[in-house]
Amino acid sequence: MLARTDTVATIAENWLAQLEAALAGSGRPRLKELFHRDSHWRDVLALSWRIMTVGGADAIVRELATHAGRAGPAGFRLDRQRAAPRKVTRAGTDAIEAIFDFETTQGRGSGVLRLTPDAKDANTFKAWTLLTALDEIKGHEERLGRLQAPGKAYARDFRGPNWLDLRKAAAQYRDREPAVLVVGGGQAGLSIAARLTQLGLDTLIVDREARVGDNWRKRYHALVLHNQVHVNHLPYMPFPPSWPTYIPKDKLAAWFEAYVESMELNYWTATEFEAANYDEKAQQWRAVLRRADGTKQEIHPRHIVMATGASGIASVPDIPGLSNFAGTVLHSSHYEDGEAWTGKNALVIGSGNSGHDIAQDLHAAGAKVTLVQRSPTMIVNVEPSAQLQYALYDEGPSLEDCDLITTSMPLSLIRKSHIALTETARNMDKELLDGLERRGFKLDFGEDGSGWQFKYLTRGGGYYFNVGCSDLIVEGEIALAQFSDIATFVAQGALMRTGETLNADLIVLATGYKGQEHQVGKLFGEEVARRLGPIWGFGDGLELRNMFTRTAQPGLWFIAGSFAQCRIYSKYLGLQIKACELGLLM
Repeated sequence: MLARTDTVATIAENWLAQLEAALAGSGRPRLKELFHRDSHWRDVLALSWRIMTVGGADAIVRELATHAGRAGPAGFRLDRQRAAPRKVTRAGTDAIEAIFDFETTQGRGSGVLRLTPDAKDANTFKAWTLLTALDEIKGHEERLGRLQAPGKAYARDFRGPNWLDLRKAAAQYRDREPAVLVVGGGQAGLSIAARLTQLGLDTLIVDREARVGDNWRKRYHALVLHNQVHVNHLPYMPFPPSWPTYIPKDKLAAWFEAYVESMELNYWTATEFEAANYDEKAQQWRAVLRRADGTKQEIHPRHIVMATGASGIASVPDIPGLSNFAGTVLHSSHYEDGEAWTGKNALVIGSGNSGHDIAQDLHAAGAKVTLVQRSPTMIVNVEPSAQLQYALYDEGPSLEDCDLITTSMPLSLIRKSHIALTETARNMDKELLDGLERRGFKLDFGEDGSGWQFKYLTRGGGYYFNVGCSDLIVEGEIALAQFSDIATFVAQGALMRTGETLNADLIVLATGYKGQEHQVGKLFGEEVARRLGPIWGFGDGLELRNMFTRTAQPGLWFIAGSFAQCRIYSKYLGLQIKACELGLLM
C-alpha cells in the first residue's frame, strides 16, 4: 500500500533531492540506497547519448554514476507545468509517478520517476523505474514560439521574392545540398523531417509516389486507421478535435499534404531513391535519385534517414505449383480495390491485417472469397479490445505527458503489461474467438501471451484487428481454408488434399514483407547490411535493433512504427542527428 502522511509530491521531491546529492558526491552506496534491488533505469540520450535500459540496482548505480560524471546532471525538480505527482498502477504495481525536469552540461531534459515502498527497509520509498530523457541541446533549441526566425512585417521591394517564391526556390535545391535526406514520406518521414527542420537542419524528403499522401490514398477503398485519433497526432500539429475516432485513409492523405505545406517541409514526389555510397573522407553520401521524367540526379547529404516502414521489400514466397494458376496473382502491396472482381472467385493467402481487410473488401464488392490461413494468428476486436493499451491517453494528462510516460516504461514491464492486457482482451472477445475456432481458425496470442504489440515489435505482423472480417468468417460469409491442406495449384485454383478444387480468378498473396535489412542490402550494398545486422525486433538488449538511434554505419538512420512511435522517437532521432552536426556525437 502507498498510504503515507506525506504528500506524493513531497515524497518525490525528497527522492529527487537525494538523487542529486548522491550524483554530486563520490559515494556509490548513497546512490544504491535510492533504488530497489529489482529496478530499471532508461536513459534516452540525456546522460549517455544513447537509448538504453539498465536493470538491477547494482548495474544502475554503476552506469548512472559513470554517465553522470560526464554529463553533469543537476537541478532535479518536479515540473510544475506537467501532470502532478500521483498514485498510479503500472504493470500491475502500485506506485507514485512523478514527472521532473533537470539539466546537464549540454542540454535540458525531462524524466519520469516511479517510487514504491521497500518493505525490507522500513517502507522507505525507493525508485522502481527512472527515465532520464533529453529535450533540447543548449543553444540549439527548436525554433518554436519566440525562438522562431522573425518574419518581415513588410517588404520594401514589392516586386521582390515573397514567401511563396522563396519556398519554391528552397525546395528545388539548385544551389545547395540538403544536410539530411529522408527516404519515405509517410508518418515516419514527415515526423522526422518536421523535427529536423525545427532544429535548423536542411532536410529533403523523397517519395516515389506522385502525390503527398499517396502511400495512404492509394490503399484499398475501405481502409481506416485501426487505432484511435488521439494517439495518432503528428508532431507540432494535432488533428482537429472534430475529427472522427478512426481516421479514413483519404482524410489522412489530405492531412499529409496540408502538413507538408504548413510545416514548410521540402518534399520531392515521384522520386525514387535508387542507391547510395558513403564517402568516409568527406563524411557524406553520394545518393542517386531517379526523378519523374526518368533522369537521374546525384545529391550529397551528410545523413540519410530511412523512413520506409518497419518492413521493406514485399515477401513473395516460392509456392510450389502457383505458376500453374491461370488467373491473376497479386501481392497485397499491389491490391487497390475489389470492384473489378465482382462475381468472381478469390483466394486470399495470409491471415494478418492485410489479408483480412482485403478479404472483407473483396466480399463487400461481391466476390466469393476464401481466406487461406498459413499460420496461427491473433485476433482482437478493434474496439474496445485493441484499444486497451492506449488507456493512458484517456487518463487526462496532455499528449506530451502521455508520450513521456510511454517512453519511460522499460521493455520488461511493457511486456508484463501486455500479457495482462492480452488476457483481458481474450476474455472480452471470447464469443468471437470461440466462433472462429469452431470454423477451424487457428489462434495464437504471442510468445507467453504477450499479444499483438509484441508480435508487431518482433515480426511486424501475425495479428488482425477485427473490423468485421472475423464475424464474416464465423457466419460462413467468407470461407476459410488452411494452407497446409492445399496439395498444389492448378489452372482453376487450389487443389486440396481432399481432391476438391477451390476455384479462383484471383489469388492475393497477403504474405507480408521482408525485414529492412534486405532493402539495405539492395540500396547500400551487402557490406553495409552485414555491418548493421537485423533492423527492428529485439536482440540481446532491451531496445529495438538499429531503430531511432546510431547504427554501425555513420550517417545512416532508421525510423518506423506506429504514428505514436514516430511522433515520440522522431524527437530523439532529430536530437542525435543535430548532435552529430555539432560534434557532440562521434
